[in-house]
Amino acid sequence: MTAANTASPVALSFKGLDRLDLSPSRVHRNLAPAKLVELALARGEGTMAANGGLVCLTGDRTGRSPKDKYLEDTAGVHSKIGWGGFNAPITPANFDKVLDLAVNHLNAAKDLFMFEGFVGADPHHRLGARVISEQAWHALFIRTLFIPQGSPAAGKDAKWKHDWTIINAGKRRLTAAEQADLGVKGPVLIAQSLERKTVVIIGTEYAGEMKKSLFYAMNYDMPEVGVFPMHCSANVDKKDPSNVALFFGLSGTGKTTLSADPNRALIGDDEHGWSDNGVFNFEGGCYAKCIKLSKDGEPQIWNAIKFGSVLENVMIDPVTRIPDFDSDVIAENSRATYPLDYIPDAVIPSIAGHPKNVIFLTADAYGVMPPVSKLTREQAMYYFINGYTSKLAGTELGVKEPQPNFSACFGAPFLPRPAKVYAEMLAAKVAKHNADVWLLNTGWTGGPYGVGSRFSLKYTRAFVTAILNGTLRSAKFTPDAVFGLPLPEKVDGVPSEVLNPRNTWKDGAAYDAQAKKLAQGFRDNDKKFDMPDAVRAAGPRG
Repeated sequence: MTAANTASPVALSFKGLDRLDLSPSRVHRNLAPAKLVELALARGEGTMAANGGLVCLTGDRTGRSPKDKYLEDTAGVHSKIGWGGFNAPITPANFDKVLDLAVNHLNAAKDLFMFEGFVGADPHHRLGARVISEQAWHALFIRTLFIPQGSPAAGKDAKWKHDWTIINAGKRRLTAAEQADLGVKGPVLIAQSLERKTVVIIGTEYAGEMKKSLFYAMNYDMPEVGVFPMHCSANVDKKDPSNVALFFGLSGTGKTTLSADPNRALIGDDEHGWSDNGVFNFEGGCYAKCIKLSKDGEPQIWNAIKFGSVLENVMIDPVTRIPDFDSDVIAENSRATYPLDYIPDAVIPSIAGHPKNVIFLTADAYGVMPPVSKLTREQAMYYFINGYTSKLAGTELGVKEPQPNFSACFGAPFLPRPAKVYAEMLAAKVAKHNADVWLLNTGWTGGPYGVGSRFSLKYTRAFVTAILNGTLRSAKFTPDAVFGLPLPEKVDGVPSEVLNPRNTWKDGAAYDAQAKKLAQGFRDNDKKFDMPDAVRAAGPRG
């Protein structure tokens, strides 16, 4: 096997990185998807599915490991970070140790794979990323999800400049002695340095760690240049380019599903920036959840899974090689990646104007939040900074069933700066461009998880349609008694009894008790944040 090379040897300057052997004889650099698939199959890294996707397994880590993520604490960044929660510090000395472990491991490998491309579709606000890994399928994954040089998404003449480096030594686990030396409690460690612009991954083969580390990088870098980084999907009306919509939400709340609309053009499914010129995608591909995927329910996603895509932790029939998307034997968090241009009429390059509608997706496991509400400016700030939703099964290590969860700005694990920074940016953008903000419950109705049922996708799509075509904007609204959220009296295609969550419960008193419990949860959570009195007053009444 010979390594493919397109340029001279690569030099990496930071301490430790300069020892990484990236000589042309051992590095497969910027390979085409077909070659990466060929090598992955030859090396036993994956299996070809009947639909053409490359099926790969990630071992015991089938979701992100946010409790194993550490940020290098330096004088240059310390005061800008929202420490605590998901931002745990690692000393520069220990970062050096982690980097040395990864470099030594990769230097012992027979060969390596390198991707050099862009994060950010807008050429005025993009970073150049270099990803080095020991597996061909990881290189295909990152090439699928980000923006390769020379691609239409990048622009034919775009010049690549190296900003960020990811060193992926996911097959190398920490020993007990190394864990004790570093002061960590497990074999997995993801270390990120904002000053060195370097990420080191040890102990997990879950490829989503690479994607989310670059999102974390953008969430730190973009506010410095006035760009609001967002954990959201985005689409635009095919006939009206001014009708742009954003869908905020944690994994599994519906960002990918709802933005993949045959009547609208997809801008992106997960990570975007909002600049003075409009919205742009950070990525060049999509990372969709596969569990219960069907051709009838999500045709665009179904058809996008073909040669060049990656199926992560998906069960396939050993004889027919047909994927079983209903199976959770390997993982509830089964996923598919595919380039954005696999979606018909996707916006390439992924740049659009300012949004008319901003939709917060909350998968309420308590079953008490209204299905749809039009928010005031103060309510928008309140519900954004609290970021209420539910962690869904498999997206993080140890999550087996939906768990009520507050995740600031609908993306706390990916936010290095304090939540207030992002909330204030949202408020400023919404006010300047007169966007409407909505809260959409994609979770449970008729009772909590285990008693009630998940909202029908048919109804959810009807709510979204009414928002985007403008009919819901002129509806008559009545405030909910507990949360103070405006409830519409009528939505086309949705039974009226569904619009008030209390009416869907058999026991109204049980609803009242559960709603008050969640309202108190909001009040307990909002104490963590510095917010104006008017914003705090926009929270629950109960």
